[in-house]
Amino acid sequence: MKIGNFEVGKENQVFIIAELSANHNQDYEIAVQSIRAIKECGADAVKLQTYTADTLTINSDKEFFKIDGTIWHGKTLYDLYQEAYTPWEWQPKLKQYAEELGLICFSSPFDKSAVDFLDSLNVPAFKIASFEIVDIPLIEYTASKGKPMIISTGIANEEEIHEAVNACRKMNNNQIALLKCTSEYPAPFEESNLNSIKYLAEKFNVIAGLSDHTLGTAVSIAAAAIGAKIIEKHFILDKKLGGPDSSFSLESDEFKKMVDEIRIVEKALGSGLINNNIKNKSSRKFARSLFAVKDIQAGELLSSDNIRSIRPANGLAPKYLNQVLGKKAKINIERGTPLSWDLFE
Repeated sequence: MKIGNFEVGKENQVFIIAELSANHNQDYEIAVQSIRAIKECGADAVKLQTYTADTLTINSDKEFFKIDGTIWHGKTLYDLYQEAYTPWEWQPKLKQYAEELGLICFSSPFDKSAVDFLDSLNVPAFKIASFEIVDIPLIEYTASKGKPMIISTGIANEEEIHEAVNACRKMNNNQIALLKCTSEYPAPFEESNLNSIKYLAEKFNVIAGLSDHTLGTAVSIAAAAIGAKIIEKHFILDKKLGGPDSSFSLESDEFKKMVDEIRIVEKALGSGLINNNIKNKSSRKFARSLFAVKDIQAGELLSSDNIRSIRPANGLAPKYLNQVLGKKAKINIERGTPLSWDLFE
């Protein structure tokens, strides 16, 4: 699956997405500075969100619309989204700026008008947020644009994930990635269930990764180590800016550390085959082999007293020790001589 110039799903190569979300604090210059910092951190992509409070919900004080039990406790949905949304007029300029820096830029649409708007910007992919995974008509419409679909599975059960994947395939769109996601903010470590990433990939025959809402970088790095092909993490210039998502976002130094360590993981994973590399082969000279450890006269028998398995590896392999013991030296063998078959009979 290709997103921009990145081949997503390639062996030992993680697509790292910085989620800007609401962390611009309604300030365009902060959004620009954030994108510049995201590039400097080494991320592959920056992701926006495309909605307004009115496309996501309605302005109502009824109990249904009040948030309870989260970091946004007491707010109404409308007030939260009014505070958090990214103005649509910014998005063409932010996308252009990101691309000038060499970043891939795409977004999460939350209704059909957002899909059309983003399609008009020629975004290279769409991201379906975890709470929208149950909106099958939205997924079908988005998938109909023929671009890669990255879907967070946060709130969904397995049947609902099936429905979302099938909605894409119904539109003849098989460019699908599923992200394991815990839809809590911040998410507890013990609810990460990273082993389900492999299950998602195998069960649904898709690329799989992680949308990480935990604190710190450990969970994202661990996900990369067990095979996640996509890592998405919230980014903020400075947590002192505040805002709805600041508490579970990474600042520049943390984000860069995460990227650097994921890149180390990529290198460390290797092919999985047991084939010694050049450096391993060169180090074999320090392995053990059979040597004369005393002077041995021609006709003398080789014994555990005059030959031993020691370092380095210039002589016969230690596995031949029992075959060599009791053999007769053909010639005088000086102490420190590596054994070879022509020295005895």
